[in-house]
Amino acid sequence: MAENTVKKIATRESYGNALVELGAENPNVVVLDADLAAATKTGVFKKAYPDRHIDCGIAECNMVGIAAGLATTGKIPFVSSFAMFAAGRAFEQVRNSVGYPHLNVKIGATHAGITVGEDGASHQCNEDIALMRTIPGMVVMCPADDIEAKAAVKAAAAYEGPVYMRFGRAACPVINDVPDYRFEIGKGRVVREGSDLTIVATGICVGNALEAAKMLEAEGIHAEVINICTIKPLDEELVVNSAKKTGKVVTAEEHSVIGGLGSAVCDALCKSYPVPVLKIGMQDVFGESGSAAALVEKYKLDGKGIFEQVKDFLSVNS
Repeated sequence: MAENTVKKIATRESYGNALVELGAENPNVVVLDADLAAATKTGVFKKAYPDRHIDCGIAECNMVGIAAGLATTGKIPFVSSFAMFAAGRAFEQVRNSVGYPHLNVKIGATHAGITVGEDGASHQCNEDIALMRTIPGMVVMCPADDIEAKAAVKAAAAYEGPVYMRFGRAACPVINDVPDYRFEIGKGRVVREGSDLTIVATGICVGNALEAAKMLEAEGIHAEVINICTIKPLDEELVVNSAKKTGKVVTAEEHSVIGGLGSAVCDALCKSYPVPVLKIGMQDVFGESGSAAALVEKYKLDGKGIFEQVKDFLSVNS
């Protein structure tokens, strides 16, 4: 497929569409939103199943509490808001009302990371994965494209327990449109074989890591690329085995390098197979207002930026 014909879909769109499919399959699925149904795309569920969509208004903390109550009655509530509010503002309720009693609540957080774009630093949540990873028993997922996002939503519904799902505002390329694709919570996937280093990526950075790998290939460097959707529980076996194969690891995420995928990978490697690691992501800084594409380029999370950082890393770890 030519590069200019690659299909691009925002994973928030995938979230809304998957909820509609789930609604048809399971009458216990209910969706809660905080006055953002048009943006989070739960509005399509509301249109299909108005009696099972609850608009809680701009009251995210209350929304999480309502979802917790619904879960105790056998419902499968999907709580929806921007990541800054779902993981940030409502953290205490998520921890104490959902995580502590291990209730069957699913959190669909959209507009995560710097690709929120023009909304600026106040809405660009680069800390949500770190926050959610710290809650005992919380599954944390960050899908790479439309196909994976839909699969993650359906897997979350089938899973008994709390789940945090991270979705984006900006359209991203579909990369999992392959015959052998299958999704399982806690399992990663090698999307490109290599022998010189491993790039472990999540979310939009998976597609960008694949672009970087092509650039590296042109210079005789064979990068293995692993798509990690489930950051917790991490597929430690896959990561460690690839590290044993290549001897060097790079992580790439649209999130702070503190507490996110990079930290999860380092946690796994330091106890099993320590190797040099470069963490690519937001380097302990806030974002800023700008187009999604311009910000991804500025913070070196695009293919070219990942390529350049990998080259620098290899120059001192050859």
